[in-house]
Amino acid sequence: MGEDKANEDTSSIEPGLGPELPLVAIVGRPNVGKSTLFNKLTGSRRAIVGDEPGITRDRLYGTTEWGGLSFRIVDTGGIVPGENEVIPANILLQAQAAIGEASLILLVVDARAGITPLDEQLAELARRAAKPVFVAANKVDSPRLEADAMEFERWGFDLFPVSAEHGNGVGEMLDALLRVIPARQATEPREQHRGINVAIIGRPNTGKSSLVNTLTGQERVIVSPVPGTTRDAIDTEVTQDGTTFRFIDTAGIRRKGKTELAAEKISVIMARKHLERADVAILLIDGVEGPTALDANIAGYAHEAGVSLIIAVNKWDAVARTEETTKQFEHRIREMMKFADYAPILFISAKTGHRVAKLFDVARQANDARTKRITTGELNQFYERTLAEPRATTRSRGGTRVLYITQASTRPPTFVLFTTARDPKNKLHFSYERHVENRLRQEFGFFATPIIIKQRGRKKGTS
Repeated sequence: MGEDKANEDTSSIEPGLGPELPLVAIVGRPNVGKSTLFNKLTGSRRAIVGDEPGITRDRLYGTTEWGGLSFRIVDTGGIVPGENEVIPANILLQAQAAIGEASLILLVVDARAGITPLDEQLAELARRAAKPVFVAANKVDSPRLEADAMEFERWGFDLFPVSAEHGNGVGEMLDALLRVIPARQATEPREQHRGINVAIIGRPNTGKSSLVNTLTGQERVIVSPVPGTTRDAIDTEVTQDGTTFRFIDTAGIRRKGKTELAAEKISVIMARKHLERADVAILLIDGVEGPTALDANIAGYAHEAGVSLIIAVNKWDAVARTEETTKQFEHRIREMMKFADYAPILFISAKTGHRVAKLFDVARQANDARTKRITTGELNQFYERTLAEPRATTRSRGGTRVLYITQASTRPPTFVLFTTARDPKNKLHFSYERHVENRLRQEFGFFATPIIIKQRGRKKGTS
């Protein structure tokens, strides 16, 4: 889009951020290119794009910048008015909610297909909203196809032949859009405060969307009994006791070999990718089914991503719980996830709200520990007490021992052990790294967060 390109950093622009920004709602029937247009306008790949109709189900928010002004965009699922199936009906409700809060409605149609009965219904739905409506006649990939879009003029809305894939006509549409949106609403882009990014992860149908709705106190994410309902990652913000939490509701993770639809395969990749921008991950386990090997694999994804980890056992209201059953359940989790023994375990019910509020405090503690930095003086004292003792080192071929320790970074806490080893083969055994990690936790806490230990030996030729 030249100099006035769409803003590429959309991960933090969600409802609750910048309420003064006007909102444009993208609506349309399935498979007309709404998500492709959303990605083009926001400069992101937040929305999953594919040939399968109805991929986008929840509201997906982003922001775009044009001509020095910025506004929000919401991508809605493909609307099918009158559809009685659970998910399509919820898509309609989500789209209607987006239209209700929007300053302008962007109705996307397929220029090549022409006007369909469903397009007519949606045009009437947009007209009844009594708000400005633009029609984006999509898939006009060359000038000779512009004539295909002209039939949509009969609705009386402002018409823009565009190609969401190639960007043709999008600039002209944005120019017109900023002339229609009240100028007092459009503001200069502003720096966003960070907050705590919390990814809700887990197998399909463990109650992730229900948990987000309970945490945020609104029906922000579609909830249905159909496994794998959520496909995109949906961000929702809540401010609690002065701290902003940004909840990322990721698609239910399945083994790649067991996913049949392209959208579900992509969602597995995207869910792991969203862990990379999370500070804290809440792994949701089905309390009725119990922990599985796949739960342990998903916990491993979070551990590898270096995010703080909280394990939440959901649906605990449906379990005949006693003190003994709780202990047994926790023991099974610890046995399956020994690598994540630092992760606290909470027993909750997203349905009833039992102990859900506790997650705010635990997530805040986990994030604080993740950003903790130990002073040089404290680490020197730690070294003298723990690492300087000969019995604390692991004997290797060269009698390797630790010279000193430093903290290299945070998020997650990363420490470097400087050793006497000149040969990489003489590295300290991994069990000693584990020993150092355990002592660091004992000494300094590091609640719910992984600790990374690295080794650096002496260079050859140094004394």
